[in-house]
Amino acid sequence: MLVLFTDTDCDVSPKLAEELGYKLISMPYEIQGKSTRPFVDYEEFEPHPFYEQLRKGILPNTYALNPFNYREYFEPIFKNGDDILYVHFSSAMSGTFNAMRIALDELKEEYPNRSFYEIDTRGITILSLNIVYEVSRLYKEGKTVEEILNWAKEEVDHFTVYFFAEDLNFFKHSGRVSGLAAFFGTLIGIRPIMFMDADGKMKTCGKEHGRKNACRHLVNKMKELGDNVKDYHIIIGNTDFKDGVDALVEILKQEFGDDIKYDIVDINPTIGSHCGPNAMGLCFHSTRR
Repeated sequence: MLVLFTDTDCDVSPKLAEELGYKLISMPYEIQGKSTRPFVDYEEFEPHPFYEQLRKGILPNTYALNPFNYREYFEPIFKNGDDILYVHFSSAMSGTFNAMRIALDELKEEYPNRSFYEIDTRGITILSLNIVYEVSRLYKEGKTVEEILNWAKEEVDHFTVYFFAEDLNFFKHSGRVSGLAAFFGTLIGIRPIMFMDADGKMKTCGKEHGRKNACRHLVNKMKELGDNVKDYHIIIGNTDFKDGVDALVEILKQEFGDDIKYDIVDINPTIGSHCGPNAMGLCFHSTRR
């Protein structure tokens, strides 16, 4: 039997994981020296209280799982005689996957007849979530692991996300932008437009002054690169940013019609620790990244 795994950095909750047929790996964050594992140390994520802490000046940190953590997740599956397919966030963004490799090397010696497969979404949050949705669909349709992996080789780069943040100090804290860029951007309201490239790394592709212009930039990217967008999930991810979501939805409806369907997702706290409150992204099926 093949068992699906994903992680909380893909914006998957335990409820959604159960619905889609996944086991869920929790990716931790730390606030003022206290470590927290989403949905392990609490049952539900409440975005507003979490992001309010950040608005008051708290700067969280994130850290990698260790090999023992991965053994705890994977060994019971191998011990039961099952194989694993793990759909995960970009391996280019975290050292946690080095720990995973160490654990897998040990487990392969102990369970040589078991197989581990993975799909690197080369994304994070809502981009990864879109691929998690599609793999679940294929799995439930009875596709073999080889068919799912072949699908991923062709399709992973046909999901894209564009996003911006209103307070760049969180990216500065995590080393995502230079201190000067963070100060300059936050001071005069410049919002760099960012995306995940085909290597699974975060890149900038432009900048806008003001929230509405930034929202329109995201929608313009969907108009430019979108491919059968209404046949796939359109996902709006946000970090406690209702005003931004409302502005983006208004522009989406102007450009694609009032009947356009979309999901609104709260960005998980581990990734929210890097981008801070009032950040937002748009994910859709595309011709390319």
